[in-house]
Amino acid sequence: MSPQSKPLPHHHNYRRNYHKKSLICCSSSEALLATKIIVLKLWKFAQFRVLILIFLPSVYLFSLSYRSSYLRILFIVGLCSVIVISVNINSLNSGNIPSVRLFVARKFPSLKLYKSDHDSKTHPLVVWSIGSKARFESNTGSGFLVKVYSNGDVYEGEFYKGKCSGSGVYYYNLNGRYEGDWVDQKYDGYGVETWAKGSRYRGQYRHGLRHGYGVYRFYTGDMYAGEWFKGQCHGCGVHTCEDGSKYVGEFKGGIKHGLGHYHFRNGDTYAGEYFADKMHGFGVYQFANGHRYEGGWHEGRRQGFGMYTFRNGDTQSGHWDNGVLMVSTSQDSSVSGSSSSVSHVKVLKAVQEARRMAEKAIRVADVDERVNRAVTAANRAANAARVAAVKAVQNQMHQHGDIDDLPLDIV
Repeated sequence: MSPQSKPLPHHHNYRRNYHKKSLICCSSSEALLATKIIVLKLWKFAQFRVLILIFLPSVYLFSLSYRSSYLRILFIVGLCSVIVISVNINSLNSGNIPSVRLFVARKFPSLKLYKSDHDSKTHPLVVWSIGSKARFESNTGSGFLVKVYSNGDVYEGEFYKGKCSGSGVYYYNLNGRYEGDWVDQKYDGYGVETWAKGSRYRGQYRHGLRHGYGVYRFYTGDMYAGEWFKGQCHGCGVHTCEDGSKYVGEFKGGIKHGLGHYHFRNGDTYAGEYFADKMHGFGVYQFANGHRYEGGWHEGRRQGFGMYTFRNGDTQSGHWDNGVLMVSTSQDSSVSGSSSSVSHVKVLKAVQEARRMAEKAIRVADVDERVNRAVTAANRAANAARVAAVKAVQNQMHQHGDIDDLPLDIV
């Protein structure tokens, strides 16, 4: 049969088959879209999610049994669809579908996939206290400046090569202020420190700490005036309490230690040795009712040899233990050579040592004059610091105009 004689396909059959294929394609795409919408709506229900998650492993096992690559591809596509739908289900209503990277960034914040502008412009926190090592931005500015710190603190005063040096005022955020001398970003020289509750210190500083002579008034009404060493009461000083009691003597590390005399609020007095804030060693305790004890002490209690004298002149002497007279020697002191007379000699030696220590404690170096000079110098330094603060603010206003639009440096 010749080529011309080959039967040609009927034209109407060809068009029917082509139209059928186009309908199949259109219907399949519409069905796929409808199926997607139905699946997304059903995905909102937890029961449907559980069924999908249970169904996928079954498809995978079924594909392994029949070695069907088509089923494996179906499993992979289904698993990916579950992941994508779970990522985007919360954004369907808004129309904004987040990316997988955004999903990972939200679910796993420790994994930084990109660097934001906020991360590149973070400022270090400023921790400012007496003697702390403050962190400033590198700055070489000098003169009268105003600095605002990230924790809300403000400094107004003199700068030298980007550091607080000279006179200035430092305002703690809602806590207080310091007015005085500065050297290399630390309190150094004389100044006045005031806290919001009412406490105040006026005196000397060194390297950011109270050091030298000064007066500290507590908001409770107590006051310490005397020597300071690295931020603590150390040396000779006077501690006056609101209740009327008063201690004059030596301190070490912020507590009574050494020689001193104490006037109690009930009228009793003690003069002698202290150790770790307690009467310890030898000393004389004079009661307000006229009684008196002279002898040894241990952690605030009568201990060792000593003598107790009543106001009528009677005495009790001997060895004391934890505040109680255990062995009395006063009655047998006249018997020569007896053990009691030997003990009485020890008692007399203890009494003499207690009196000697009491006299030394009363003669502890008077530091009132030195403290007064330090307070006067601190007041002058505070006045100079306030003047420097005003100049700093005026300088800032002169450079930038209106005070409400001051572009203060925040460090």
